[in-house]
Amino acid sequence: MSDYRRYRVPGGTYFFTINLQNRHSDLLVRRIDAFREAVRRTRIDRPFHIDAWVVLPEHLHCVITLPPGDDDFSNRIKAIKIRFSRAIPSEECRSSVQIARRERGIWQRRFWEHVIRDDEDYARHLDYLHFNPVKHGHVKAVKDWPYSTFFQWVKAGAYPLDWAGEKNS
Repeated sequence: MSDYRRYRVPGGTYFFTINLQNRHSDLLVRRIDAFREAVRRTRIDRPFHIDAWVVLPEHLHCVITLPPGDDDFSNRIKAIKIRFSRAIPSEECRSSVQIARRERGIWQRRFWEHVIRDDEDYARHLDYLHFNPVKHGHVKAVKDWPYSTFFQWVKAGAYPLDWAGEKNS
């Protein structure tokens, strides 16, 4: 077994990729209201700032900043997953192990995180996050994907509305 360790920076800014177990599902966008509520409620109990977010059918990316002195991103992600799972009906396939452990078969157990190191790293991850719906072929232009913070960044003047308009063929 590997010795997996997470790098923690109190008050840090982090990029995450979080996947559903079924990578062919559309659960996150089909149940977007339940997902948004899970995030909203988690932010009340365990505050964090949402820098950027994109929700795709079967995975999501986000950049969040934790409060000063706080490095507990794991329990925030866990709380979002649990709240979302409890808010939706149990329709997913589960293994015998998941059934025995009384687990839902919604999320992959782990998630990927990256500590944002500087302004260039931050900008690169925001670009990646916002371009992801185009990359995966869900839309031809970033502005056409509704489950993203892209419009907030346009309003703030960080991106033009036509940024990365067409996927290169």
